[in-house]
Amino acid sequence: MSIFARPHYQSEITNFIEQMKEQKPTLEAEQRAGRALLWDKHLDRGLLEEYSEANVPQQPYVYQTRVK
Repeated sequence: MSIFARPHYQSEITNFIEQMKEQKPTLEAEQRAGRALLWDKHLDRGLLEEYSEANVPQQPYVYQTRVK
């Protein structure tokens, strides 16, 4: 036996996640569906360009009034 061989270790968190996946096989699909609702969106490049063109430059210190 090699001195580098170690017994296979799994943390409590890994065991917990694997147990959850066994108990609820649809968990991963539900997570992907939830992510798709919030994050996986197709962006309209035309609208993004319009938004960036409509951006008003901000003065360095927002609360200071402009001196003319």
